[in-house]
Amino acid sequence: MVETSTILHQPPQLLEHRMAISHVVLLAALMQVQAPESPAQRNTRMEWWRDARFGMFIHWGAYAVPAGTYHGERIRGIGEWIMSRAHIPILDYEKYVHRFNPTRFDADEWVRIAQEAGMKYIIITSKHHDGFAIFDSKVSSYDIMDATPYQRDAIKALSEAAHRAGLRFGVYYSIMDWHHTDAQGPNYPDYNSRTWSNPNFGRYVDAYMKPQIKELLTQYPSIDVLWFDGEWIADWTDERGRDLYNYVRAIRPSLIVNNRVGHSRQGLSGLNKEGHVDLGDFGTPEQQVPPEGLPGVDWETCMTMNDTWGFKSYDDDWKDTRTLLRTLIDVASKGGNFLLNVGPTAEGVIPAPIVWRLREMGDWMKTNGEAIYGTAVSPYGMPLWGRYTVKRGRVYAHVFDWPKNGRLELTGVNEQPLRAYLLADGKPLPIERDSGLAVRLPTVPPSTIASVVVLQVGGGSVGTGGSGGANPHNLHQPPPTSTILP
Repeated sequence: MVETSTILHQPPQLLEHRMAISHVVLLAALMQVQAPESPAQRNTRMEWWRDARFGMFIHWGAYAVPAGTYHGERIRGIGEWIMSRAHIPILDYEKYVHRFNPTRFDADEWVRIAQEAGMKYIIITSKHHDGFAIFDSKVSSYDIMDATPYQRDAIKALSEAAHRAGLRFGVYYSIMDWHHTDAQGPNYPDYNSRTWSNPNFGRYVDAYMKPQIKELLTQYPSIDVLWFDGEWIADWTDERGRDLYNYVRAIRPSLIVNNRVGHSRQGLSGLNKEGHVDLGDFGTPEQQVPPEGLPGVDWETCMTMNDTWGFKSYDDDWKDTRTLLRTLIDVASKGGNFLLNVGPTAEGVIPAPIVWRLREMGDWMKTNGEAIYGTAVSPYGMPLWGRYTVKRGRVYAHVFDWPKNGRLELTGVNEQPLRAYLLADGKPLPIERDSGLAVRLPTVPPSTIASVVVLQVGGGSVGTGGSGGANPHNLHQPPPTSTILP
């Protein structure tokens, strides 16, 4: 028996009227699409994103209410998928929506946590696969304003808080919808089928999905990124993805859109089978870092701190701060961005283990952020002791394993540095050239996680490109000249 929602039931006349309006809007939007942007125009649009390098991903919605448990049973897998994994009927899942009341949600506090961690942008789930929207949607009553006791717009609050703090802001939106009768809802209990098709899916796209996305882009002027997901369903195609990409860019030309707007992504690698981005502006590796990076491609690794995106009350398998920071460095050295996830509780609280780790990451970033922000892909490979990042005229050696003999061999660096110093204190370091380029280090490293040695190589030829054509900024004047040994 197919279970459907009473919340989204609408008269056919209303649906037809909305579809007619949506077609007019679509036609107007497509007429506004400008000529293909030049490489210079694309670089300008992507510049802030490439410079940012580090962002916060937030998975938050009604799935935080069961918190990984259904009828007293712990459900395997990621928390935000509990509706699918536990085969929860739509009407039963709606009860979690009706209980979603995050009275402890403080948008300014969430932004402060991100900012103190050194994050430069925030992406939050506006609507996940369960179909529940945490923004004020006039298209549907299945939203935080109409279906919950909270009745406040979380996207509005967070976007405004991010804007006040100078952070960029974006929203995740799921193409797949387990709740809607014209999408995956009727296929209960197999909400996630890759083969089942809904003959009314086009109506869902035109009368529901596009109007909701238009709401996001017109109601919240600070949205800089649209992060799509759930594109693997049978009804979604590259043709529909291309149409959607043009639609959203017509509404907001400065918008940055991920490649999951299309249909060709292969698994968690985040690219198509040829290793390219067919649609959208950047690739999306998930829970992994490409071993060699993705040369010539803008990309962003998204990753959890434990084993779930949405909150699960019993998932304590936390990555330590060392792992998280070294992953950030690894990603930056390969020319990518690192989107690190947090899963707040149903009350609106970011769990303490997440806050602790982000605070520790922020402590490191306060000293060493210069070696992350605005850097380009390293041309020097991956030394055994750590990673390199580069910025105009400077090479940053991130030393994970401090050499016991005090000599750091600068493997792969062909330029002759003018000076070398520790980023932590600015103290000059002796440069050695007798048996390969190296610097002489003090006995004790500034950081047990990653200490940064800066090489000024001059000329500005290093770090001027990067995989996505980033344009790194010049730095402050360096400390005093190092002693150069013969």
